[in-house]
Amino acid sequence: MTRVLAVASEIFPLIKTGGLADVTGALPLALGAHDVRTVTLVPGYPAVMRAIADATEVRAFPDLFDGPARVLQVQAANLDLLVLDAPHLYARAGNPYLGPDRAEWPDNGIRFAGLGAAAAAMAVDPAHGFDILHAHDWQAAMAVVYLHVHQGPRPATVLTVHNLAFQGRYPAALFPRLGLPDPLFHLDGMEFHGDLNFLKGGLLFADRLTTVSPTYAREITAPENGMGLDGVLRLREDDLVGILNGIDDTVWDPATDPLVPYTFDRRHLDRRLRNKTALQERMGLDPDPETLLLGVISRMTTQKGLDLLIPRIAPIAAEGMQLIVLGGGDPAFQRAFTTAAAAWPRSVGCMIGYDEPLAHLIQAGTDALLVPSRFEPCGLTQLYALRYGSVPVVSRVGGLADSVIDANEAALAAEVATGLQFAPVTEDALWETLLRLHRLWHDRKGWKRMQRNGMAADVSWRRAAGRYADLYASLLPART
Repeated sequence: MTRVLAVASEIFPLIKTGGLADVTGALPLALGAHDVRTVTLVPGYPAVMRAIADATEVRAFPDLFDGPARVLQVQAANLDLLVLDAPHLYARAGNPYLGPDRAEWPDNGIRFAGLGAAAAAMAVDPAHGFDILHAHDWQAAMAVVYLHVHQGPRPATVLTVHNLAFQGRYPAALFPRLGLPDPLFHLDGMEFHGDLNFLKGGLLFADRLTTVSPTYAREITAPENGMGLDGVLRLREDDLVGILNGIDDTVWDPATDPLVPYTFDRRHLDRRLRNKTALQERMGLDPDPETLLLGVISRMTTQKGLDLLIPRIAPIAAEGMQLIVLGGGDPAFQRAFTTAAAAWPRSVGCMIGYDEPLAHLIQAGTDALLVPSRFEPCGLTQLYALRYGSVPVVSRVGGLADSVIDANEAALAAEVATGLQFAPVTEDALWETLLRLHRLWHDRKGWKRMQRNGMAADVSWRRAAGRYADLYASLLPART
């Protein structure tokens, strides 16, 4: 059996701000089928501490960046966990990264350096016998750096980049506090335009690098999408692989989902229509089954391309389509969508924030789900849409391009289409694709075929878990 220490800043269902938590919560369970046992180290935020019971202390740190800490071993939600209980770093209100005022905690650099230092100490402890340390994103990248400078045997290291836009960049003044050799703060090390860059350190020193889709793995080696780190990634290109994420298909299963009023499967799409009516009524829209109902579940940011959609809301309503938006973020985007909902109350619905039951209902009740991202490492929303029979409309980038088969003439003739792609990522291209979608909507036989194709696609973790297991196995001979 291969023993893996995963390191992550969040994990579903204990603590979640986005798709990272879904990945770190689901992948360990899927890896079990490949004779891989994963133990995940997460910070002891208040929500995590409340969720655990019967924990055993397995390590104490008298002084972990200016305060005592301990590592607790526990099983929760069928996951094997190590929890870093360091109240001076993590026992505070807010989410993992932001305070109640929505500003970043000023000591985030220390907080996640502490996670990395504790992870490295656990990784080299022979009592645990870890073969691999798998770090997720910049918050865990320091674990790789600390293992790189460790004198003595250590596990092999893997770093997964979930979104290259977030790098953990801090002033150079932080470096002396990290306890690392001075040469690491250099152009060929963690120095980045005069600052300190946690992710750069992980990218340089991990034995293998992964990201969350094959297309994104290619995109980030180019200056256009490399976020300033494309040179580092080209240097490590032979060690970089893209593995498309999956979803937990036991949580996201329309046949058993307790958050969906009317469960259904691909053989009983007639039941799905009841969810559409329930969704239209909940959002105050005309409950018309013949109207093409579009959905958006997204952070409201320019990355997600929602500014491309806003100018087309009036034409969407004029064309006889409906739109429901769930999400939050940029105040200007929030105002635009709420204003549109007030202007076209029977055609446009909007809820600011996040509502898990509503998210499931949108997947189960909309006819199509829009994901017009400018860049998207993988994306999970379109995978949920495929699973729930909501036809995804996606930009041709990253994992969106890898997971949706465009309904072009050849794919329609071969009866393999699962959604629609558009490129370039512009307002006009999005609008032309929505008009194409509306035309396809009127071919109900073909539409149902697209729905069933999507629902039959394997969007689970099974295939991806096998690829991770193979990657781990390829590293083991070098660490015997």
